[in-house]
Amino acid sequence: MKKKMRLKVLLASTATALLLLSGCQSNQADQTVATYSGGKVTESNFYKELKQSPTTKTMLANMLIYRALNHAYGKSVSTKTVNDAYDSYKQQYGENFDAFLSQNGFSRSSFKESLRTNFLSEVALKKLKKVSESQLKAAWKTYQPKVTVQHILTSDEDTAKQVISDLAAGQDFATLAKTDSIDTATKDNGGKISFESNNKTLDATFKDAAYKLKNGDYTQTPVKVTDGYEVIKMINHPAKGTFTSSKKALTASVYAKWSRDSSIMQRVISQVLKNQNVTIKDKDLADALDSYKKLATTN
Repeated sequence: MKKKMRLKVLLASTATALLLLSGCQSNQADQTVATYSGGKVTESNFYKELKQSPTTKTMLANMLIYRALNHAYGKSVSTKTVNDAYDSYKQQYGENFDAFLSQNGFSRSSFKESLRTNFLSEVALKKLKKVSESQLKAAWKTYQPKVTVQHILTSDEDTAKQVISDLAAGQDFATLAKTDSIDTATKDNGGKISFESNNKTLDATFKDAAYKLKNGDYTQTPVKVTDGYEVIKMINHPAKGTFTSSKKALTASVYAKWSRDSSIMQRVISQVLKNQNVTIKDKDLADALDSYKKLATTN
């Protein structure tokens, strides 16, 4: 099951070039970037042109957001955490990993930086916005404990229907997973995965279909998800437990929901930028962070 792409901030090398050129202009003579038969392109020419690009302010904002987050919370996100997440994506996409990066506009290094930005954003969220008792009680109404399922992901509905027919005829789920599933990360272990209701990498449709199953049951019709069609079998669906014993999981569930809410995360980033005294000196780029300036976190 491929993880859904959830990278909030895309860092671009153009923004880095923009700031470097800005520094160069104030500290040394205008350098030549390139020449042609009719003249040359200087750093000031290039910098001026960059500032006219519609995407430059967005790239500058992204760069400042990353640096502010990293300065504030960098010690809370280890290199190992980022590398583990990177390796998970790499394993998930296998030989298609480079194509995945290219399609999403990433190099390997910028992808790692975006993953780090996600982790830093989550740390900031937990530091700046606390979960109330009433919010935990609201989450309890739809809470699901950790479940274990087997699944077979197919690229088309007809294959998924055939899998269901094969299961009805008595064929083994794990064997079918090895032959029919396109999820390279789970097919060789029978398609087995475990997850909680706050899991952010699984398609919500997948989780909803799984939670409806009792132990030993499997979906009778293909489940349409982002990457294709799923057949799901419930292995272990435990009892819900009590509110008190589930508070830790409920808190994680609320934070996971908030992290997917763009308006909440924008307010969090706004507070980080304010706390880090982020100021843009270039008057032509001064409004790059305007969408954040009037926002504040809501506890």
